[in-house]
Amino acid sequence: MLRLVAEGRSNAEIGTALRMSETSIKTYVSRILTKLDCANRVQAALLYRDSIS
Repeated sequence: MLRLVAEGRSNAEIGTALRMSETSIKTYVSRILTKLDCANRVQAALLYRDSIS
């Protein structure tokens, strides 16, 4: 899911890709941001990018 966030996909697009509701995606993204101590999706995307390079 973090990869999809890092690709810039919206919650609706991620939900479609993973066959989950948009509400569930919002919950998961919120939990990911909390666990990674990120204030927003951009910070999480940068963290993801740095981890794979």
